[in-house]
Amino acid sequence: MSRAPWEYTLYIPHDPRAVGICRRTLRDILTTHDLPALVDPAELLASELISNAVRHTEGPAALKLRLSGPSFRLGAWDTDPTPPATTAPHPHGESGRGLHLIDACSDDWGWFQVHRDGAHGKYVWCELDARNGPR
Repeated sequence: MSRAPWEYTLYIPHDPRAVGICRRTLRDILTTHDLPALVDPAELLASELISNAVRHTEGPAALKLRLSGPSFRLGAWDTDPTPPATTAPHPHGESGRGLHLIDACSDDWGWFQVHRDGAHGKYVWCELDARNGPR
């Protein structure tokens, strides 16, 4: 079944509570668009992306969701243009595991700096196959 493309952007303040709001919004969007197999992996990925944006920057952020053909892309924009750190995870804690989870749980991921329309910062994205669910 071919699906019409769609895109959503949720702008959030610099507030750790925004991570949960993003997860709930993402769940509603994917359920509404009949993509239940993507809910759990997409919530995990969005949590990591938005947590990093809130934890490592001082400004607002945004969760961006897009379905285009067989590809579901989710990403986080934040106001810091510094590349995302890919340090080794701390062996006894939560720190440092975000990008490793994104790499392990998505089909592809990347990042780029943003400098347009008055917006500056970076956009970290990942993709899941919307045809077959997560890998």
